[in-house]
Amino acid sequence: MPRIAGYRFGRLVVDGEEQTRDVIVLPDRVLTNWWRADGHRLVLDDLEDVIEELPERLLVGTGAYGQLRPDPEALDELRRRGIEVEALPTKEAVRRYGELNPRRTAAALHLTC
Repeated sequence: MPRIAGYRFGRLVVDGEEQTRDVIVLPDRVLTNWWRADGHRLVLDDLEDVIEELPERLLVGTGAYGQLRPDPEALDELRRRGIEVEALPTKEAVRRYGELNPRRTAAALHLTC
């Protein structure tokens, strides 16, 4: 089960390894170098590689300044699939992840702006 240790602009420690690119943390694995078609917009296709693995809760780290914007249609579809979504600035998303059960939580984290 992945552990998120710390976040600062452009850097995140997951399982003791520093990440410098956006990342998705799942209960059973970590997807590094997560890339979105439109850098500051999150659409459902951006989660295509992990959609079937998402647990009941997804935290979206919107960046240090909240620049990443989840598409309302993507949020609606995730909720339709029974996934509760919280979109927070990345520092807050990392803090919130630490409060939740990591077996039931995933985090899609934008590390910069």
